[in-house]
Amino acid sequence: MRVLMTGAAGGVATMLRPLLAGLYDEVVLSDRQAPEALASHERFVAADLADPASLAAACAGIDGIIHLGGHSVEGEWQAIHSANIVGCWNLFEAARDAGVQRVVFASSNHAVGFYRRRDRIGVDEPVRPDSRYGVSKAFGEAVGSFFADKFGLRVLSIRIGNVGTVPLDRRRLSIWIHPEDLLALIRIGLEHPELHQAIVYGESKNERSWWDNRTAYRLGYEPKHRAEDHVELALAAQAKLPPDPIGDLFQGGTFCAAEFAGDLKRTSS
Repeated sequence: MRVLMTGAAGGVATMLRPLLAGLYDEVVLSDRQAPEALASHERFVAADLADPASLAAACAGIDGIIHLGGHSVEGEWQAIHSANIVGCWNLFEAARDAGVQRVVFASSNHAVGFYRRRDRIGVDEPVRPDSRYGVSKAFGEAVGSFFADKFGLRVLSIRIGNVGTVPLDRRRLSIWIHPEDLLALIRIGLEHPELHQAIVYGESKNERSWWDNRTAYRLGYEPKHRAEDHVELALAAQAKLPPDPIGDLFQGGTFCAAEFAGDLKRTSS
């Protein structure tokens, strides 16, 4: 199996790359600039999500795609639109044209960030983006569903919480995912024989979770890491942070607070 990873020079890809060694015949890394220190099983193909021709070259001969590329934080709409709207569409079109069988789409918890922290949500509730970035991830989930139903791609959208070796504050005790657990979800997207199209939450075994992740568990997900093993570190870091009267109410945190001019009485579930 030959796998393409977009956004290969980014932080999440950098954590995942060593974990992919030995799993697939070849991992093709794609970004606008080459990542550092390619391993023997890795090959770099320069590609820009805004350039369909370069994406076509990157997708040639590929069986499955891990789509991490795009604008990874909140920003101006022009930048979000170019990378995460147009770029996401271009990637799926290139995958279809090249006969790629599977796409794992890196969605985000920010597609549903305006749910309150008191809520527990699954994947059937309406999206409630907390940012332009969140809007783009909700769009990407819809694109994945469309390409699965219309063209037969197998698509897994992972609403990633926060990737790292430890959770770094109280909010991340609820949304944290260890890179090894993220890889386990990615492998479901690339390998599960019965996958059609699904949305799952990218979280480790988090006792404070806000999410019903039964879809992931039904597909065989077995996280190995527990957020509560790092609770003292996370709460100590939280104590150093200033209160956020808006962000502390919502699952999206500071993404919700930025530019907020809404009515808190109406912005609830």
